[in-house]
Amino acid sequence: MTAIDPRELIVKRVARELKDGHVVNLGIGLPTQVAKHLPDDVRIVLQSENGFVGLGNPPAPGEEDMDIVNAGGQPVSINPGGAFFDSAMSFAIIRGGHVDATVLGGLQVDEEGNLANWATPGKVFGMGGAMDLVVGAKRVIVAMEHRTRDGKPKVLKKCTLPLTAAKEVDLLVTDMGVIEFTPDGLVLREVAPGMTVDDVIAATEAALIVPDDVGAMQIS
Repeated sequence: MTAIDPRELIVKRVARELKDGHVVNLGIGLPTQVAKHLPDDVRIVLQSENGFVGLGNPPAPGEEDMDIVNAGGQPVSINPGGAFFDSAMSFAIIRGGHVDATVLGGLQVDEEGNLANWATPGKVFGMGGAMDLVVGAKRVIVAMEHRTRDGKPKVLKKCTLPLTAAKEVDLLVTDMGVIEFTPDGLVLREVAPGMTVDDVIAATEAALIVPDDVGAMQIS
């Protein structure tokens, strides 16, 4: 079997979590790639905190309209029925609980469902709309690589970086597996191709609950 790029693995698996007809906000960076991998029978409504709903695919080269960009500044299109509005309306949608799911990148998550994704020592990326999305969306999915570039765990007992929000993460999808956040703790639901349960445990600082029926990560 041909090896799959870890980041592609993540976005393909996240795409399977999105439901037909749902309003979804995709965070900047890796999460924006999720929309390219939706199942054929799933149509979602993409919302962007900079004032759009009904975002479509990126336009063909040379056809970009730089007045129509996502929150990360990337050119997009607007599907029929889409709409433009100001930031006040956009954040009212988010804070009012009208976003069914948000997919955000992460620097760290921990056993309590805390998320840190906006600053590291000496470098601030900016909060953007993440704080509102994590609190306002009905479901919070974090998409990130399981370890740092130097091999350190990113799934921790306690986040050490400044938090985006506390106790709000519902699901974590990494290049090593799928972890569900439950009242009892972090439950390992699926393991990525080529990985074992022991591999995931070894790469995770947080305690994991490992049921007898841990499955293989589903991406197709």
